[in-house]
Amino acid sequence: MCGRFALFTSPEALARLFGVAEAPALEPRYNIAPTQNIAAVRIAPEGKAREWALLRWGLVPFWAADPRIGSRLINARSETAAEKPAFRHAFRLRRCLVPADGFYEWQRLARERRPYFIRLRERETFAIAGLWEEWRGPEGVAIASCTLLTTEANALMRPLHDRMPAILPPQDYDLWLDPDVQRPEALLPLLKPYPAEAMIAYPVRPLVNNPANDSPLCVKPLSQGGSF
Repeated sequence: MCGRFALFTSPEALARLFGVAEAPALEPRYNIAPTQNIAAVRIAPEGKAREWALLRWGLVPFWAADPRIGSRLINARSETAAEKPAFRHAFRLRRCLVPADGFYEWQRLARERRPYFIRLRERETFAIAGLWEEWRGPEGVAIASCTLLTTEANALMRPLHDRMPAILPPQDYDLWLDPDVQRPEALLPLLKPYPAEAMIAYPVRPLVNNPANDSPLCVKPLSQGGSF
Protein backbone atom coordinates (compact mmCIF):
# COMPACT_ATOMS: atom_id res chain seq x y z
CA MET A 1 0.00 0.00 0.00
CA CYS A 2 1.00 3.66 0.13
CA GLY A 3 -0.05 5.60 3.21
CA ARG A 4 2.43 8.50 3.26
CA PHE A 5 4.68 10.19 0.73
CA ALA A 6 6.79 13.29 0.16
CA LEU A 7 7.02 15.92 -2.57
CA PHE A 8 9.61 18.65 -2.27
CA THR A 9 10.80 19.30 -5.82
CA SER A 10 10.39 22.95 -6.85
CA PRO A 11 7.15 23.93 -8.62
CA GLU A 12 9.10 25.08 -11.69
CA ALA A 13 10.84 21.73 -12.00
CA LEU A 14 7.53 19.90 -11.57
CA ALA A 15 5.99 21.91 -14.41
CA ARG A 16 8.87 20.90 -16.71
CA LEU A 17 8.84 17.26 -15.64
CA PHE A 18 5.12 16.79 -16.19
CA GLY A 19 4.61 19.00 -19.22
CA VAL A 20 2.23 21.45 -17.59
CA ALA A 21 2.32 25.07 -18.73
CA GLU A 22 1.99 26.61 -15.28
CA ALA A 23 3.92 25.76 -12.13
CA PRO A 24 1.78 24.52 -9.23
CA ALA A 25 1.48 26.66 -6.11
CA LEU A 26 3.05 24.13 -3.74
CA GLU A 27 5.19 24.22 -0.63
CA PRO A 28 7.69 21.41 0.05
CA ARG A 29 5.98 18.52 1.85
CA TYR A 30 7.82 15.72 3.64
CA ASN A 31 4.99 13.79 5.30
CA ILE A 32 1.83 13.89 3.18
CA ALA A 33 -1.00 11.92 4.79
CA PRO A 34 -4.45 10.66 3.76
CA THR A 35 -7.38 13.11 3.70
CA GLN A 36 -4.97 15.97 2.94
CA ASN A 37 -5.02 17.78 -0.40
CA ILE A 38 -2.36 16.53 -2.80
CA ALA A 39 -1.12 17.74 -6.18
CA ALA A 40 -2.05 15.76 -9.27
CA VAL A 41 -1.65 16.10 -13.01
CA ARG A 42 -4.72 15.37 -15.11
CA ILE A 43 -6.26 16.24 -18.44
CA ALA A 44 -8.51 19.27 -18.07
CA PRO A 45 -12.14 18.06 -17.94
CA GLU A 46 -13.04 20.19 -20.96
CA GLY A 47 -9.90 19.97 -23.03
CA LYS A 48 -6.81 17.99 -24.01
CA ALA A 49 -4.11 19.89 -22.11
CA ARG A 50 -2.54 18.76 -18.86
CA GLU A 51 -3.36 20.75 -15.74
CA TRP A 52 -2.59 20.75 -12.04
CA ALA A 53 -5.34 19.88 -9.57
CA LEU A 54 -5.49 19.75 -5.79
CA LEU A 55 -7.35 16.59 -4.82
CA ARG A 56 -8.30 15.22 -1.43
CA TRP A 57 -6.40 11.99 -0.85
CA GLY A 58 -9.09 9.35 -0.41
CA LEU A 59 -11.47 8.83 -3.31
CA VAL A 60 -15.14 9.64 -2.79
CA PRO A 61 -17.18 7.84 -5.50
CA PHE A 62 -19.68 10.09 -7.28
CA TRP A 63 -22.53 7.88 -6.02
CA ALA A 64 -21.47 7.86 -2.34
CA ALA A 65 -24.06 8.88 0.25
CA ASP A 66 -21.38 9.95 2.74
CA PRO A 67 -18.04 11.53 1.70
CA ARG A 68 -16.36 10.03 4.75
CA ILE A 69 -15.99 6.82 2.74
CA GLY A 70 -12.96 8.47 1.15
CA SER A 71 -10.80 7.87 4.22
CA ARG A 72 -11.03 4.13 3.49
CA LEU A 73 -10.25 4.49 -0.22
CA ILE A 74 -6.76 6.01 -0.23
CA ASN A 75 -5.39 3.09 -2.29
CA ALA A 76 -6.84 0.89 -5.02
CA ARG A 77 -5.44 -2.45 -6.13
CA SER A 78 -4.48 -2.07 -9.78
CA GLU A 79 -5.50 -5.66 -10.53
CA THR A 80 -9.15 -5.04 -9.63
CA ALA A 81 -9.68 -1.26 -9.86
CA ALA A 82 -11.29 -1.49 -13.31
CA GLU A 83 -13.98 -3.78 -11.86
CA LYS A 84 -14.67 -2.43 -8.37
CA PRO A 85 -17.76 -0.17 -8.13
CA ALA A 86 -15.83 2.50 -6.21
CA PHE A 87 -13.14 2.85 -8.88
CA ARG A 88 -14.30 1.53 -12.26
CA HIS A 89 -15.83 4.80 -13.47
CA ALA A 90 -12.67 6.75 -12.62
CA PHE A 91 -10.44 4.02 -14.09
CA ARG A 92 -12.01 4.55 -17.47
CA LEU A 93 -12.51 8.29 -17.47
CA ARG A 94 -10.59 10.07 -14.70
CA ARG A 95 -6.96 9.00 -14.42
CA CYS A 96 -4.19 11.18 -13.05
CA LEU A 97 -0.51 11.30 -12.12
CA VAL A 98 0.50 12.01 -8.52
CA PRO A 99 4.07 13.37 -8.32
CA ALA A 100 6.28 12.18 -5.47
CA ASP A 101 9.91 12.30 -4.43
CA GLY A 102 9.52 9.22 -2.28
CA PHE A 103 7.10 7.30 -0.09
CA TYR A 104 7.12 5.61 3.30
CA GLU A 105 6.54 2.05 4.40
CA TRP A 106 6.71 0.45 7.83
CA GLN A 107 8.55 -2.80 8.51
CA ARG A 108 6.88 -4.95 11.16
CA LEU A 109 9.38 -6.13 13.77
CA ALA A 110 8.83 -8.00 17.01
CA ARG A 111 8.11 -4.93 19.15
CA GLU A 112 7.87 -2.03 16.73
CA ARG A 113 7.09 -0.84 13.23
CA ARG A 114 10.18 0.72 11.69
CA PRO A 115 9.59 3.44 9.06
CA TYR A 116 11.51 3.43 5.80
CA PHE A 117 11.72 6.05 3.08
CA ILE A 118 11.76 4.68 -0.46
CA ARG A 119 12.90 6.75 -3.43
CA LEU A 120 14.43 6.33 -6.87
CA ARG A 121 18.16 5.66 -6.76
CA GLU A 122 18.95 8.71 -8.88
CA ARG A 123 16.65 10.93 -6.77
CA GLU A 124 14.29 11.70 -9.65
CA THR A 125 10.76 12.83 -8.98
CA PHE A 126 8.34 10.11 -10.15
CA ALA A 127 4.63 9.69 -10.80
CA ILE A 128 2.24 7.35 -9.01
CA ALA A 129 -0.74 6.25 -11.10
CA GLY A 130 -3.93 7.68 -9.62
CA LEU A 131 -7.66 7.92 -10.18
CA TRP A 132 -9.75 10.97 -9.40
CA GLU A 133 -13.43 11.62 -8.98
CA GLU A 134 -15.79 14.49 -8.24
CA TRP A 135 -18.56 14.14 -5.66
CA ARG A 136 -21.39 16.60 -5.14
CA GLY A 137 -23.43 16.71 -1.98
CA PRO A 138 -27.12 17.50 -1.69
CA GLU A 139 -26.35 21.12 -0.85
CA GLY A 140 -24.04 21.57 -3.83
CA VAL A 141 -20.79 21.00 -1.95
CA ALA A 142 -18.20 19.54 -4.33
CA ILE A 143 -15.23 17.36 -3.37
CA ALA A 144 -12.54 16.44 -5.89
CA SER A 145 -10.65 13.45 -4.55
CA CYS A 146 -8.25 10.72 -5.63
CA THR A 147 -6.80 7.33 -4.84
CA LEU A 148 -3.32 5.92 -5.51
CA LEU A 149 -3.01 2.64 -7.37
CA THR A 150 -0.87 -0.14 -5.95
CA THR A 151 0.71 -3.23 -7.44
CA GLU A 152 2.72 -6.23 -6.26
CA ALA A 153 5.91 -5.41 -4.38
CA ASN A 154 9.24 -5.71 -6.14
CA ALA A 155 12.26 -7.41 -4.56
CA LEU A 156 13.30 -4.23 -2.73
CA MET A 157 9.87 -3.75 -1.17
CA ARG A 158 9.01 -7.33 -0.22
CA PRO A 159 10.82 -7.28 3.15
CA LEU A 160 8.68 -4.24 4.05
CA HIS A 161 5.28 -4.93 2.47
CA ASP A 162 3.65 -7.08 -0.21
CA ARG A 163 2.34 -4.02 -2.09
CA MET A 164 3.87 -0.85 -3.49
CA PRO A 165 2.66 2.21 -5.42
CA ALA A 166 2.22 1.74 -9.16
CA ILE A 167 5.00 4.03 -10.44
CA LEU A 168 4.77 5.06 -14.08
CA PRO A 169 7.84 5.93 -16.19
CA PRO A 170 7.58 9.17 -18.21
CA GLN A 171 7.06 7.34 -21.50
CA ASP A 172 3.73 6.03 -20.15
CA TYR A 173 2.29 9.38 -19.02
CA ASP A 174 0.51 10.17 -22.27
CA LEU A 175 -1.22 6.81 -22.49
CA TRP A 176 -2.27 6.82 -18.84
CA LEU A 177 -3.77 10.30 -19.10
CA ASP A 178 -5.41 9.88 -22.52
CA PRO A 179 -9.20 10.17 -21.95
CA ASP A 180 -9.88 8.40 -25.25
CA VAL A 181 -8.21 5.23 -23.95
CA GLN A 182 -10.77 3.50 -21.76
CA ARG A 183 -10.21 -0.23 -22.22
CA PRO A 184 -8.62 -1.80 -19.13
CA GLU A 185 -6.64 -4.15 -21.39
CA ALA A 186 -4.70 -1.16 -22.74
CA LEU A 187 -3.95 0.27 -19.31
CA LEU A 188 -3.39 -2.62 -16.93
CA PRO A 189 0.02 -3.56 -18.43
CA LEU A 190 1.32 -0.16 -17.28
CA LEU A 191 0.59 -0.95 -13.63
CA LYS A 192 3.48 -3.22 -12.80
CA PRO A 193 6.20 -3.25 -10.12
CA TYR A 194 8.90 -0.66 -10.74
CA PRO A 195 12.39 -2.14 -11.24
CA ALA A 196 13.92 -2.81 -7.82
CA GLU A 197 17.43 -1.96 -9.01
CA ALA A 198 16.31 1.60 -9.77
CA MET A 199 15.12 2.21 -6.19
CA ILE A 200 16.58 2.53 -2.72
CA ALA A 201 15.07 2.20 0.78
CA TYR A 202 16.50 3.32 4.10
CA PRO A 203 15.23 3.62 7.69
CA VAL A 204 14.15 7.03 8.98
CA ARG A 205 13.15 8.50 12.32
CA PRO A 206 9.81 7.59 13.89
CA LEU A 207 8.77 11.24 13.88
CA VAL A 208 7.20 10.45 10.48
CA ASN A 209 4.62 8.39 12.39
CA ASN A 210 2.85 11.64 13.29
CA PRO A 211 1.44 13.51 10.26
CA ALA A 212 1.92 16.78 12.17
CA ASN A 213 5.67 16.35 11.70
CA ASP A 214 6.46 17.71 8.25
CA SER A 215 10.12 18.64 7.88
CA PRO A 216 13.23 17.50 5.98
CA LEU A 217 14.15 15.39 9.02
CA CYS A 218 11.38 12.98 7.98
CA VAL A 219 13.32 11.87 4.91
CA LYS A 220 16.83 12.05 6.40
CA PRO A 221 18.47 8.61 6.72
CA LEU A 222 18.57 7.36 10.29
CA SER A 223 22.29 6.64 9.87
CA GLN A 224 22.92 10.39 9.60
CA GLY A 225 22.40 10.97 13.32
CA GLY A 226 19.57 10.25 15.68
CA SER A 227 18.15 6.97 16.97
CA PHE A 228 14.87 5.20 17.66
